[in-house]
Amino acid sequence: MAIRLANNCTNCVNFKDDNMCAQHHIPVSARHTCDSFTMRADIKNIMQCSTCSRYGKSDCTHPKQASPEMLCSDWAPEAVA
Repeated sequence: MAIRLANNCTNCVNFKDDNMCAQHHIPVSARHTCDSFTMRADIKNIMQCSTCSRYGKSDCTHPKQASPEMLCSDWAPEAVA
C-alpha cells in the first residue's frame, strides 16, 4: 500500500491562510480538491517518516510500511523544545 499526501486543498499552492482558494476565490478545507490542484513544494520534502514524531513508535499509523524518506498524510512534526 502506497502512502502519500492527499491531493486536497490544504496541500495546494492556492490554499491561503484564511482557508480561501486563491484560484477559485471560495472557502475550502481538507475535504476539497479540484482539477487545478498543484502540490505545495515546501511540504513535499518535509513530511517524511524520518521527521515524524510517530516514526518507529507504537502510535505510527503504518509501522510496517514506514521508511525514512516515505511521505505520509498522518505525519506529525517532531516536538521542539
